[in-house]
Amino acid sequence: MLTAIVLGFIFSIFLIFGGKFIKGKFSLVSSLIPLSLFVYFSRFIGQVSQGEVIERTYQWIPSFGVNLTFRLDGLSLLFSLMITGIGFLVFMYTSAYLRNHKYLDRFYGYLSVFMAAMLGLVLSDNMISLFVFWELTSISSFFLIGFNNTSSASRKSALTALGITGLGGLFLLPGSLVLGYMTGTYEISEMLAQKDLITAHALYPVAVLFIFVAAFTKSAQFPFHFWLPGAMKAPTPVSTYLHSATMVKAGIYLLLRLTPVLGEENLWNTSLIIIGAITMLYSAVHTIFRRDLKGILAYSTIAALGILVFLIGLGTKEALLAAGVFIIVHALYKATLFLMTGAIDLYTGTRDVTQLSGLRKIMLPVAIAGILAAISNAGIPSSIGFIGKDLIYEGTLNFKHNAALLTALALLTNVFISYAGYVAGVKPFIGKLPERFEDVKRPGFLIWFPPVLLAALGLLFGLMPFLLEQALVKPIVTALNHDAGDIHLKIWHGFTTILALSSITIVSGLSLYFILKPSEKLEDFIERFEFISPKSITENLVDWFDKFSSLWTNTFQNGYLRNYIAVIIMFLVGIVSYSLLRNTTYQIDYNALSRLTIYEVIVVAILLGAIFYTVFTKSRLAAVASSGVIGYAICLLFVFYSAPDLAMTQFAIDTLTVILFVLVLYRLPKYLRLSDYKMRVRDGIISIMFGGLISILALEVLAQPANKDIANYYAKNAYLEAHGKNVVNVILVDFRGTDTMIEISVLTIAAIGVFGLLKLRLKSTERKQK
Repeated sequence: MLTAIVLGFIFSIFLIFGGKFIKGKFSLVSSLIPLSLFVYFSRFIGQVSQGEVIERTYQWIPSFGVNLTFRLDGLSLLFSLMITGIGFLVFMYTSAYLRNHKYLDRFYGYLSVFMAAMLGLVLSDNMISLFVFWELTSISSFFLIGFNNTSSASRKSALTALGITGLGGLFLLPGSLVLGYMTGTYEISEMLAQKDLITAHALYPVAVLFIFVAAFTKSAQFPFHFWLPGAMKAPTPVSTYLHSATMVKAGIYLLLRLTPVLGEENLWNTSLIIIGAITMLYSAVHTIFRRDLKGILAYSTIAALGILVFLIGLGTKEALLAAGVFIIVHALYKATLFLMTGAIDLYTGTRDVTQLSGLRKIMLPVAIAGILAAISNAGIPSSIGFIGKDLIYEGTLNFKHNAALLTALALLTNVFISYAGYVAGVKPFIGKLPERFEDVKRPGFLIWFPPVLLAALGLLFGLMPFLLEQALVKPIVTALNHDAGDIHLKIWHGFTTILALSSITIVSGLSLYFILKPSEKLEDFIERFEFISPKSITENLVDWFDKFSSLWTNTFQNGYLRNYIAVIIMFLVGIVSYSLLRNTTYQIDYNALSRLTIYEVIVVAILLGAIFYTVFTKSRLAAVASSGVIGYAICLLFVFYSAPDLAMTQFAIDTLTVILFVLVLYRLPKYLRLSDYKMRVRDGIISIMFGGLISILALEVLAQPANKDIANYYAKNAYLEAHGKNVVNVILVDFRGTDTMIEISVLTIAAIGVFGLLKLRLKSTERKQK
């Protein structure tokens, strides 16, 4: 399984060097990658349908309990087949949709990374590795959404999507760490055995909150939903792949995967029901105010995601079965509708549904795909959507609390979703063909075949649901820790309440379609309330934060190094002083201190004199020279206390520093007023406070009992393990070698920067700009 995941990354790396090969007539070859992966995962259908779980473990960071553990069961198999199967069709479609695009190889690279990251996400049994792949999907989707990087709207949409989904990632990591802390493991399969411990733990609400934020942001739940309509600025293959079958369902996958671990609790179930209900109804209503085909599909997608969260919140076997089937239903019809929309946009140049009609005459295969997808979307008999709608109503009717209310919410949502399907999948193809479209070129095979295939599968599975029942549906329910033995998908259940609800949905959706027509007036009406939308509120908060950040930066980071140092020191003094004042147990034993010698008194007197001279002199060179005296005085103190190596190091540093300062400053004016009186007083007070604090800390450390375990360890092992007799040198280059290497790297980078500035030769015009 690791090879299957890595294959996508390898292909994207290959495109760096072989991208020209993909850009030409061989672009279709790239679709062999997802096709081969689809065939690979299809091989496991028989094993998984028999209840077998395939696991592969690769050690990564075993000391922290972090491994690359991959687990293939019914749930992960379903998502793997969707990722690779729909991915194959999207890769094929892209070869024609973006034919001869100068960045086609780059697009395939992003798409391959995203596919690999999604596979890693759904196959991971370790929460930390799942988080890594989760973040990779956010990063790769950022590049896909912003692929048209010359468009400011695309760039903004990509940043918004990254900001929202990235926020979820920031919550997923601590959520995973909290779960690992509670259970002692990051393996999801091992957490399942400790469900009672988790739900009874005091940190259970914290873990649930973190997981919710991660899932809701990724799956566009209210109020984080607004990034998804904005992401429609991406090319149609991106919308098809990310927003129908893969990325937006990553949050759904996470909730389903953790339901056996965190579910069956009021906090979990009630929260999901409320958020799911708000999201599905809010977004479904929004579909009637949109004219852009992608906008309609975006809001209907959010509504479908809300339904899935709603069903997961119900948590019963019937509801989870409905969720599993609806994932398949939605992936098939929504991917079809997106591909159909892309074909319309590519050949007609518009997605405005009020301007589209009669397109069946010039793109009949695409019309057939759109109509079949609309039938499945509306839940009309003979389609898999009909079975999916029935299962949703079965899940709500059999719920133990407020069944009537929940069913009414689901019914109302389905009516609006049906309306959206008719508008997107039927309206563009019926009626009279506008004159300006009469000369439109007929779509090629690679454009119409993918949506037709997906639409046909929706019809096939609707007529023969047993094809899905044993292969995918039952294993999904089993993976969610329920008995799937009595599950049977049927087209006909007799004359029941569920059939009546399905009939009402179909009739109401059709009636709404004939009564309510998309128009600019409706779109303008909803725009009046945009100022109270979550998107506008979030953007206002971002603007406020931006202004606050500017004020903060201009106040504390105004370009003057002395202010930076003053702020840092004052903050440090405040924090440490507060800690010392709270700790009343520390004492200083002055009797334990050694008496001052005449040499120390003289050196300290010289040091203090040099300090005062440095502060009050008006000559830069004199200040540099006296600061060197301060360093040499400290060298003598090191010598008095038997630290000759430190004394030599200090001597070398101070000498070099003084020389460098003299070389840099000798061309500057001889005298300079360094600062005004108030600033000197302020700096003096800060310096005295900081020096006093360090003195107190030093005296307190001296008063503590000496613990020589670390010193003895280094002294004992310096020669045996590092083969060095100088303990200090061994610590620097061996025991702390990495730290020293980083410090040297920082100094090297700083030196290169200084050298670059010294070599900088500005033109006269550039000097004026400065």
